[in-house]
Amino acid sequence: METLQPDDPRELGSYRLLRRLGAGGMGRVYLARSPGGRTVAVKVVRPDLAADPDFRARFRHEAEIAKAVSGRFTAPVVDADPEASLPWLATSYVLGPDLTDVVAAHGALPERTVRALAAGLAAALQEVHAAGLIHRDLKPSNVLLAADGPRVIDFGIARAVDGSRMTQTGVVVGSPGYMSPEQAQGQDVGTSGDVFSLGAVLAFAATGQPAFGDAASSHASLLYRIVHGEPDLTGVPESLVGLIRACLMKEPAQRPTPAQIVNSLAPEGIGPVLNDWLPSSVASTIATHAAGILDLEAPDPAPAAFGPAPAMTAGPPTADPSPAYGSHPVSPPTPGYGGGPTPGYGGTPVPGHGGQGGTPLPGTVRIGEPDGGRPRRRVLGLALGAAAGVAVAGGGTAWWLTRDEGGSLPTDEAGRGGTAAPAGERFTTPPPGVAPQPLWHKSAAADSTSSLVPLLTHDGLLLISGDPLVAYDVRTGKARWTKKDACRPGEPLLFHDGKVFLADGGYDGVLAALDVKTGEEIWRSRLGKSLSVDSAIAIDGSNVYVTVKDFGESRSATEYRTAVAAIDHATGKKTWLQKRDWGTRDYDVQGSVAGRHLVYADSNHNLTVRDTATGAQLWTRKLGEDWTWQPTVANGLVFLPGETLTAVDADSSETRWTLSSNGRRAFRHPTVTDGVLYVSDYDDGVWAVNVKTGERMWLCEELETDGPESFLRVGSSLYGAGGALSGGVVALEARTGKLRWTYDDNKDNGEPWQVTVSGNRLLVTHGPEIYALPAV
Repeated sequence: METLQPDDPRELGSYRLLRRLGAGGMGRVYLARSPGGRTVAVKVVRPDLAADPDFRARFRHEAEIAKAVSGRFTAPVVDADPEASLPWLATSYVLGPDLTDVVAAHGALPERTVRALAAGLAAALQEVHAAGLIHRDLKPSNVLLAADGPRVIDFGIARAVDGSRMTQTGVVVGSPGYMSPEQAQGQDVGTSGDVFSLGAVLAFAATGQPAFGDAASSHASLLYRIVHGEPDLTGVPESLVGLIRACLMKEPAQRPTPAQIVNSLAPEGIGPVLNDWLPSSVASTIATHAAGILDLEAPDPAPAAFGPAPAMTAGPPTADPSPAYGSHPVSPPTPGYGGGPTPGYGGTPVPGHGGQGGTPLPGTVRIGEPDGGRPRRRVLGLALGAAAGVAVAGGGTAWWLTRDEGGSLPTDEAGRGGTAAPAGERFTTPPPGVAPQPLWHKSAAADSTSSLVPLLTHDGLLLISGDPLVAYDVRTGKARWTKKDACRPGEPLLFHDGKVFLADGGYDGVLAALDVKTGEEIWRSRLGKSLSVDSAIAIDGSNVYVTVKDFGESRSATEYRTAVAAIDHATGKKTWLQKRDWGTRDYDVQGSVAGRHLVYADSNHNLTVRDTATGAQLWTRKLGEDWTWQPTVANGLVFLPGETLTAVDADSSETRWTLSSNGRRAFRHPTVTDGVLYVSDYDDGVWAVNVKTGERMWLCEELETDGPESFLRVGSSLYGAGGALSGGVVALEARTGKLRWTYDDNKDNGEPWQVTVSGNRLLVTHGPEIYALPAV
């Protein structure tokens, strides 16, 4: 920002000029103030352009259209005079640096800031597109960061500056590195072209680097990579990768619309998303700059020689370089932010644009109120200070719901949970690559949970294993009831007929049945003086199956034999008790039940199958050491992972079929749903296999996280929950295996992910973190 020079006008229309902001493709840009105290940026057209009748006609048309753009996240044209000897237009001034300078000074922006930026820029594109305009030059230098949200500048005017070139076949207009493939090829550009540019801007904000290469690269190489290459999204937070990748799809029809992006990222309105959205260092910079702008006063009246019209040298300016319109005006660099009496930004002064007249929005700055013809300072609720965390932690880019006053969503196709969707909610299917954002999020006490085990109940409750045992309302996330000393953290929770069953983990070792609605105890089962229930491992229509420690007469904590028992879940009475082999003593057990077969494995790598009616052992065998000891049984078959996937007869242990990994690393343990077996391998592929024949139905190799360790199918979607290292939740098309989205909260707590469903809510746990996502 510079003081006015002798050849600069002092007034344009009713605006008093304060400082020179720089030069653009049309001419010079000035900071000015209206008689009422409104601060604006005034752009004055170069004399050579002013002398072109065709340019004047285009300028007049575009200025009228641009005036129709009004909204919180654009810098609207507030005044213009296309008939002046040198046409000019005035746009509102934004107190904030541009994205290029912020990243240069502070590096990549934090995840919550990029999320808010995405919502604000998508809202700005809605405003621009609603006025019948396409920006065509959305890039970091055309994005200003204000305390109350981002602003998009220079919309629509590019058409007037570039004239007929905009419609010439094969002519590329825009900024290499941020234009869409169709724009790079000189084809017609629609509103989806701006969405592609938005994705490139967000990638830059999240990583500090352009997605398609450095600006120092030749324009030709940048355009080639945009058309034929893939963006480099290294360093983009996992929760934002899906959104950015969706925006950067090569085919325009595959990109989300700005409205979809806004609805997904700001389901409760943009205001909460932009609450303290900027890092504190950037917010402090804005405050410093605001103070300098508010103190500015107009220089002495212009000499009479200037007359009523500005005097500008004919032809392209020589003193001020003129970059392509839409870029920043250039002037001598100012070191850092706020380096002088009138602070600049990072070395390139900002032609401040944006903001609205009238009543300011919360968190905005209103400057230059009239007071006897002199501006006075009035700052209203500038949202500065240390940046606060987003209320809903984690979360991928979102897909939210629309309100439907007249109805509700029925239960899911698979019938899981049996809970109808809350009245008035309807979730919409997100575009490819865009993950849901949590409807709510809870953090359980870190010292009371371990490997959280979610339980879905029939009346819309999610029970989380821990001390205390907590039942959450799946719609709101509020605790409906809690119970202290009910179970150990991480203890499996089994549900049937309105009751939840769990081992209390105490010295007496009892199995308790609780009323799932209230948490009140219905019965507790003690198997005998020397018998202690260790853990509940499986449940069917008749019994709860538990592991048991038999201390005999010694009652020694280290001397006991192990057993397995079936307890009638209606009465709490023992159905049968069978001792286990000595080789399986003192090891954790995980189990599964289907039909007449109870299958369990222990951490000493033994697999055992028993008859559910009597407890008689049908067979046992040793497993490989990479066994994760979570057995799967369905259709009379037990499925064993490893170098090959093997199905053995549950009665005889004879092999029925095997499936080779075809050179890929070993299979993890599988999940069977509706006659289809889903399993991942250690190369992070996901397989769908016909349970009866062992034939592969499809293989998904698109995952960017570790392969899921468990699966849940709901309607046409297959959800996979990852492990403790590089996990998350993935959603696949159940019929084809095509990846729809990946959700990760970017929290490395060393715990696996788990997922279940209730009506239209997908319930997810990751260690102590609990999320409810739209099940879409």
